[in-house]
Amino acid sequence: MKDDDAPHNPGSGLTRRRFLLTGATALAGLTLSPKLLASEGDLEPAGDFGELDATAPGGIDLYIERKTLRIDGLPGRAITINGSVPGPTIRMTEGEEAVIRVHNRMREATSIHWHGILLPFDMDGVPGISFAGIAPGETFTYRFRLRQNGTYWYHSHSGLQEQMGHYGQLIVEPRDEDPVDYDVEHTIVLSDWTFEDPTTVYKKLKSFEGYYNFQRPTLANLREQADATDQGLGEVIASRLRWNRMRMDSTDIADVTGATYSYLMNGRTAGENPTFIAQPGEKVRLRFTNASAMTYYDVRIPGLAMTVVQADGQNVEPVEVDELRIAVAETYDVIVTLPDDQAYTIFAESMDRSGYARGTLAPKQGMSAAIPDRRARPYLTMADMGMMHGDMEGMDHGEDHGEDHGAHGGVQDGDENAEIRYPAHDEHQVSPLAHRHPLPVSDLPMSVPHGPDEHGAGSITMAMNAYRQLDDPGVGLGDDDRRVLTYGQLRILETPPDRRPPTREINLHLTGNMHNYIWGFNGKKWSESEMLRFKYGERLRINFINDTMMNHPMHLHGMWMDLYAGHAYGKNPRKHTVNVQPAELLTVDISVDAPGQWAFHCHLLYHMKAGMFRTVAVVRDLKGEPIYADR
Repeated sequence: MKDDDAPHNPGSGLTRRRFLLTGATALAGLTLSPKLLASEGDLEPAGDFGELDATAPGGIDLYIERKTLRIDGLPGRAITINGSVPGPTIRMTEGEEAVIRVHNRMREATSIHWHGILLPFDMDGVPGISFAGIAPGETFTYRFRLRQNGTYWYHSHSGLQEQMGHYGQLIVEPRDEDPVDYDVEHTIVLSDWTFEDPTTVYKKLKSFEGYYNFQRPTLANLREQADATDQGLGEVIASRLRWNRMRMDSTDIADVTGATYSYLMNGRTAGENPTFIAQPGEKVRLRFTNASAMTYYDVRIPGLAMTVVQADGQNVEPVEVDELRIAVAETYDVIVTLPDDQAYTIFAESMDRSGYARGTLAPKQGMSAAIPDRRARPYLTMADMGMMHGDMEGMDHGEDHGEDHGAHGGVQDGDENAEIRYPAHDEHQVSPLAHRHPLPVSDLPMSVPHGPDEHGAGSITMAMNAYRQLDDPGVGLGDDDRRVLTYGQLRILETPPDRRPPTREINLHLTGNMHNYIWGFNGKKWSESEMLRFKYGERLRINFINDTMMNHPMHLHGMWMDLYAGHAYGKNPRKHTVNVQPAELLTVDISVDAPGQWAFHCHLLYHMKAGMFRTVAVVRDLKGEPIYADR
């Protein structure tokens, strides 16, 4: 394999990528400060972060500034919080008030969003929506009372600052006894780092969407694809022709790859091997946060089973797995037990297999274990574009539940055999109160055909069908004997209040034009869209229909999303970020209990930048109707 095609393997020697980075750094030194020219031994390393308690008397102070750190063995100009990447782990206690003073020492505005935390909208930290941002030289004080517990995280919501190291983990201690039993815990923040300016990365994506995809199919790797997919050459060629007709690429798993990214665990690369200490027999709680800008990770600890006990800060019924995929912005807490006086590798492989982060769980510093063999890069299939051929026949499509039409779902009376449709949401069309009825909470449609393209130039990718994939672990997983976590396995430990059936629904098609790198909802980017209106006090359903070939981690600020996972309604999991796979139909129900304006977006940073963002306005009424009374 040529160096150009080789995945980035931190610590593997001077690859072409590292040679170019080193040369670029040396040339940049002709005009940069002497600090940047210091030898790597003179620079503080990324990964040296502390811990603060924001609910302690007097609160805490966070200082945001640009600083040169040693990242992946090279000088990296980062945005640091209290001098570190990641920022300090911030602890809080449920029921107490957090007081956090954020001091901006940069020459540009900044912000901090408390991801997954329920709080007043003016404390949410989204410039232009919930506050003005924190200007250079200014201090902003966040104050909010904690109404939850669990593992969360925080990050900038200003420009592309998150890509430059502006993030950290949050831990909210329960007010009452913790249902999770453990002896020792560790923070594990996964992220991605590029030595390029993030605006340069974005410009490259806008100019050529496959700029960082050095795994694209070529004539030279036909045999490799045949071996990887267990197909003959004829089948591979036929598949290539189908993708070419759609102007798409079966290896387009990630927009930004190891061609520019270093993959970090607590700010350190695999070669630096961060170590997490535990003694034999101890129950270890690992709090995983994916603070990446663009990278999905597949996490496993070879030789150890992981018991998932929390998803997005919410306790779930324990699920024992060998591997889990953590989407951008998700958090998972797992329990592992160290069985002996040996080291075990914590292995986090990027979804496109272009690199990995790695650490070690061991009884003492200096130990290490084998790094598992790398897996072949996965390939998208026609099923990822909703082309299921005969598999679509005979599926139970259930009732038709179209946009905003109550339980009848857009099917006219006496027209029960009408084909299912999920028309795109129209803010100007709201069904009358008299036509709204409780929507079904079980046996929802398993699939929906897309129908004619009504999304315009903002969408050139069009899945033929969208179907529920709750038991699908995702592309590249599930083909071996490992037990891989799926959303269908998640059941909330205790049923939250307000599990009323929803009475209104909104359909959001996730759309994209890869050639112009435009992303949006229903074919419109943020600048072309209207606010989504949620009515205060209502129970609302959102159907995500992914028309694209990309995964999208969807995040709603300020309110929980109850994910339809096919369980008894009271057991469906509660999440702040839900991953929507290619050609997936995914449903969430929301209790609209948070007045104000909120952000709602894909958490892939460059997708959000390119338009996959909406503003949600929680209003008192829709078209003059009275405020919802039944709460």
